[in-house]
Amino acid sequence: MQSRKTRTRKTRTAVIAGLGASLGLAASLAFAQQANWFPSKWGANDEIGAANYMTPERVAAAAKLVKTGKVYSLGIEVTPDTPAFPPRGCKLYIVQPGQHAGATLGPTKTSYNDDILNCWVGIGSQLDGLGHIGIDNVYYNGVHAKDFVDSTGLKKYGIEKIPPMVTRGVLLDMAAYFGVDVVKEGTPFNKAEIEGAAKKQGVEIREGDVVLFHTGWLSLIDKDPKRYGSVEPGLGKEGALYLTGKGVVAIGADTWGLEVLPFEQGVGVFEVHQILLTKTGTYILENMNTAPLAKDKAYEFMFVLGHNKYKGAVQSMINPVAIR
Repeated sequence: MQSRKTRTRKTRTAVIAGLGASLGLAASLAFAQQANWFPSKWGANDEIGAANYMTPERVAAAAKLVKTGKVYSLGIEVTPDTPAFPPRGCKLYIVQPGQHAGATLGPTKTSYNDDILNCWVGIGSQLDGLGHIGIDNVYYNGVHAKDFVDSTGLKKYGIEKIPPMVTRGVLLDMAAYFGVDVVKEGTPFNKAEIEGAAKKQGVEIREGDVVLFHTGWLSLIDKDPKRYGSVEPGLGKEGALYLTGKGVVAIGADTWGLEVLPFEQGVGVFEVHQILLTKTGTYILENMNTAPLAKDKAYEFMFVLGHNKYKGAVQSMINPVAIR
């Protein structure tokens, strides 16, 4: 039987541990709230962020952009060698259940192939959901990780919550803007560059748009995968604030991480991701195949994305299309 002294010591320890956890949570929320970014403009219970900008009127307006009927696939192929943020990887297995040694099924001798993916979802062309990035364990709308993250799936912000994206798409050809085939790594796209490229192309960025950057970086994925997957040109902090201020739904690029790497001086690790996903609920589209759009100077188009709805998933592999 425990002595009173032992019981008191254990109780004190439990109380201190509980207090420490509470203080830790309070500290996380206080750090995250420094910029006063939650609750969101759509309410404390919102789970779809900038997807709220998509309205039936904007969908109808986007459909009117279709003049030629040409369709562009924006997704890339995924292989075991596709560069990805470590330790992500992907393997595909083809199986023929019940057909060993050439066996078939039934009197019509049916045979079939199935496939199994052993794969990180955040590889290849992908959509980052609002449960992907946080600030000191605090995520979109001020929700702490302990309240929604579970190994069996997110309890909030699962990828299945995101509605199909159908809206106006805008391509900003940054390679053409800088007069190069491939924009150099470490080159940030901030307000001046974004406005400069838009003006040069004669396009306007509007609320509800999906904005894609073409940098030429995807051309390195096979010939120099190490360089491709370690650094990149991309969206800068000021550029992220500028585009989210305009109320865009999503921002993407032909790079693996969207934001500029190495990071700008004074900018934190994936702070652009935090501005987009965590603070404003703006979606990220990575590894977009923008080269065909750039080649055709297709700067304005109807953007359509219907993604896999794995309940509770953080991300989704995608193959969005642009139609003009």
